[in-house]
Formats: sequence, structure tokens, C-alpha cells
Amino acid sequence: MSGEHMQIGEVAARTELSLRTIRHYDDAGLVTPSARSQGGFRLYTEADVTRLMVIRRMKPLGFTLEEMRELLAATDRLDSSAPLTAEEGAALLERVRGFELAAEERVASLRAQLARAEEFAQTLRERLGRLPAP
Repeated sequence: MSGEHMQIGEVAARTELSLRTIRHYDDAGLVTPSARSQGGFRLYTEADVTRLMVIRRMKPLGFTLEEMRELLAATDRLDSSAPLTAEEGAALLERVRGFELAAEERVASLRAQLARAEEFAQTLRERLGRLPAP
């Protein structure tokens, strides 16, 4: 095993994802281990960790596995050393921009939800502050 490869436990610790979740993303075809040890253990690289972090960041925003797969495929192709036609490059960039806009909209929605939750918690604190002690 090369020093550049990590076992799944180290990847789990670095990404704060469970072993089960990482295996699920492997089964779903989102992150394939870069190698296997002689004993058959999954081995990952920094690029795999980066890919898992993209997935981890998309998950709380409600992106589906298929949307994650689509974004990863687009960025993989953009990062590839294989030549792109101008049309293909433009289409891929537009697809990634669409994900950026969707992420911004979802973040704004979450911020609004958080603000409502904080208002609610403040209302409860104020209400409790006005109640007589038992």
C-alpha cells in the first residue's frame, strides 16, 4: 500500500461520514475507491476525499443522488485532460452554474428557516422569563 492511499476508516474520520455512508456512495457509483489492498479493503486518495466532501456538502441542501452524480460527472469531464469541444465545455459550465444557483437558493431557504427557528426559540425564552418560578 502506497502512502498516498487511505483506508476507509481514515477517510470516514476526515470526512465525518460513517463507513456505511461511504460504502453506500460507492454502491451508488458516486465515489469508487481508487484501489483495493491485497486483502480487498477499499483504498482512497485525496481526490476521493475531495469528491466525498462535495457529496457531503450537497446532502444537507437536499440534492438527490442522481443530482450529485450529474454534478460530479460534469466536473469530472471539465477536469479531464481529454479535449472538449466549445459546445460541450459551454454546456458543462452551464450545468455546473445551474447547480451553483440551486445551492444558493437552497442556502437562502435554510437561512430563512433558521431565522424562524431562532425567533421561535427567542419567543420561548421570553415567555419562560415571564413565568413565575415553581
